[in-house]
Amino acid sequence: MFSIFNKSFKSSKVISFESLKTDMHSHLVPAIDDGSPNIETSVSLAKQLHDLGFQKLITTPHIMSDFYKNTPNTINNGLEAVLKATKTNSKVPEIMAAAEYLVDFEFESKLVNKQAFLTFGFNYILIETSFISAPPNFDDIIFKLQVNGYKPVLAHPERFLFLTPKDYESLKSRSVLFQINALSLVGYYGRAVQQRAELLISKNMIDFVGTDCHNKVQADLYSQCFTNKYWHRLIESGFLKNHQL
Repeated sequence: MFSIFNKSFKSSKVISFESLKTDMHSHLVPAIDDGSPNIETSVSLAKQLHDLGFQKLITTPHIMSDFYKNTPNTINNGLEAVLKATKTNSKVPEIMAAAEYLVDFEFESKLVNKQAFLTFGFNYILIETSFISAPPNFDDIIFKLQVNGYKPVLAHPERFLFLTPKDYESLKSRSVLFQINALSLVGYYGRAVQQRAELLISKNMIDFVGTDCHNKVQADLYSQCFTNKYWHRLIESGFLKNHQL
């Protein structure tokens, strides 16, 4: 189904996250999802992302009805704690918060009832689906989001192995933006995900890059991306919007 690319090779040229300016997907608010467990880790990860080149972090805790029942209040309160802990540290980037929403029944209910969502940039909303399948009314939900003035950004579409090339094209034709995980390019989530990431890059379908940083193990791997062939191709494509945030 998917074209098989040659194994990724390293270039002598290094392109850091500095060229992106902003990371718009991470999990740095402590102890509210599967990301940072405490303030100390949040501060450490923020410093590490700064050292890798980011000037701004838009952290995006999970909101999903079955696991992480976060609200704008819990997220913003957690953000305030992080900001308080980092306010005198010049080696920490600017930090803001939005959310990563699982498109489930509760999400749809909030949308129908016109509850406010946590967004970033130009009313972008970061969404994800189950890794098994999208909800049967996914197209309708996307339409309702757009009618209400939101710009849907699908988190890590390369990780949804149920999507076909036609599915990707259909989503893009309806102005859904795609955010790729940097570590997908170096095989962190497996070769199948890496191949999809390469395919989406080759078709100029990617609008944002995110670290999706949850922990130090991941943070220690990001520099491996900097010499990756498809990373260079993505950065040099001219399609990324991270620097506009």
